[in-house]
Amino acid sequence: MARAPLLQLSGISLTFGGNPVFDDLSLTVQPGDRIALVGRNGSGKSTLMKVMAGLVEPDRGTRTVPPGVTVGYMEQEPDLSRFATLGEFAASGLPEGQEYRLSVVAEGLKFDPSTPVATASGGERRRAALAKLLAEAPELMLLDEPTNHLDIQAIEWLEAELRETRAAFVLISHDRAFLRALSKATLWIDRGEVRRREAGFEGFEDWREQVWAEEDEARHKLDRKIKAEAKWAVEGISARRKRNMGRVRALQQLRADRAAQIRRQGTAALELASGPTSGKRVIEARGLTKSYGGKVIVKDFDLRVLRGDRVAFVGPNGVGKTTLLKMLIGEVQPDAGTVTLGTNLEIAVFDQTRTRLDLDASLWDNLTVDPLMRVSGASDQVMVRGTPRHVVGYLKDFLFDERQARAPVRSLSGGERARLLLAKLMAQPSNLLILDEPTNDLDVETLDLLQDILGDYDGTVLLVSHDRDFIDRVATATVAMEGEGRATVYPGGWSDYAAQRPAPAEPAARPAARAAAAPVAAKAAPAAKAGGLSFTERKRLDDLPDLIARLEAEIAKLSDLLADPDLFSREPVKFRKATEALAERQAALEAAEAEWLDLAERA
Repeated sequence: MARAPLLQLSGISLTFGGNPVFDDLSLTVQPGDRIALVGRNGSGKSTLMKVMAGLVEPDRGTRTVPPGVTVGYMEQEPDLSRFATLGEFAASGLPEGQEYRLSVVAEGLKFDPSTPVATASGGERRRAALAKLLAEAPELMLLDEPTNHLDIQAIEWLEAELRETRAAFVLISHDRAFLRALSKATLWIDRGEVRRREAGFEGFEDWREQVWAEEDEARHKLDRKIKAEAKWAVEGISARRKRNMGRVRALQQLRADRAAQIRRQGTAALELASGPTSGKRVIEARGLTKSYGGKVIVKDFDLRVLRGDRVAFVGPNGVGKTTLLKMLIGEVQPDAGTVTLGTNLEIAVFDQTRTRLDLDASLWDNLTVDPLMRVSGASDQVMVRGTPRHVVGYLKDFLFDERQARAPVRSLSGGERARLLLAKLMAQPSNLLILDEPTNDLDVETLDLLQDILGDYDGTVLLVSHDRDFIDRVATATVAMEGEGRATVYPGGWSDYAAQRPAPAEPAARPAARAAAAPVAAKAAPAAKAGGLSFTERKRLDDLPDLIARLEAEIAKLSDLLADPDLFSREPVKFRKATEALAERQAALEAAEAEWLDLAERA
């Protein structure tokens, strides 16, 4: 017998500021659904989720939830004014005697219930809202960017919890790995229309491109028909005016249909211009040691960063990743050790707190008042990589319209603020980029573009992120900060680090020795176990085919690039980078295939 839907929206229409967000929208969420809700920043994802939660009343249409069904929504900015601590807020919806649920969730999310509301950061408040939802365990969970402000360990814990839950959920996230692991259906919001596909996020990009290709073909056919009918109207209508007025009206309707079609929003025109070439050695750190209030950030840490490197820093929240970054560029002094910066460096910083944005000033003023970017005597222009541009024109490159130019930054969404900060960053030439949590709030398309331009950037990149997919696509080396001053350098991105890091039970070793032994340990560790696979090994076995496919695709792309006989003479730097990258990918592929074979045999 078919079970009743948990939630049903019928004929929903909603308008904000004269522009329709949704028109005649209908959708159903069934028991057991695991839905990824995707779309561009500003497309209405959060608004739709609030309609589903009953927090936003539509202009027309109905929301139906059967009696007894519980729907929970993770609030982005929860109202904590009635509570003294975050724990009081998170436990406020639990039945008496069920507070233990919060303790279990708090441990997994690294959330301290005793934190006073008055001193809680935005990230701590969001974790409290997520903890509240998970502890209450409703039959339908609505999760809006739950991984923001979580470190990778907490993300993996949350991923495991959602994989095991019997509840249905709808999930908004920019984290590709998270969406791929959890979703079994996809809702795509595109220009006010919501499409559903009964498959997870894994194939979303291919589906999107197919839909757009079909749209382009239909638009092309319509344009040809309008052109043919217009030609007839000019050449033949005068002799047959009365008999053919129906055809004239049909032409008018075709033109109206064409005008009513909503153009797809383009991608942001992200572009990085390298400054003057830096020296080959960008950063040389030796014996760095730093403590705050008795907490050791790093101890005896060595790192050499060469021109063109992309170094990712990973580790739990609060371990000191941002502090280490600031030490490496000279903003924070170490307690011991030395940092030597290379010659001719021009540094650009994308900070996770968005402190370079004045929230009360307009977008216009945020671009023109900054002394690094202002054109003297021209308050309506911004200097973009040495060339003056009109502010509105430059803002349009980042998908802002003219009406937003004079609006305060405070009115922007998180994704829009991130795009504005990218606009400030990319206006200045640089050869060393510091990116501290750049992926938060960006949509998938903008992330794709950011990854592409970082791949083509001639300078050096230091990156802090909890987005595993982004690290895999960008990083050439990963610094794992493991607490108690331990920081170890691993070649490659997140997947490479995960394959090389020692098992938790392994005795602590000196960082240098552990890094040197990691490739051998990664191959030898699986054979040392018997009696089946652990949970981590099973997950690794499931993930390896995707990693192998990605490496094979990257190897094919690099091989095609190197097949150009003129590449070496025309672009020797690009040829060298491609050759090194090809060798790295081939070695990683060989290791991944060997690891998969070993795990598959034991499974």
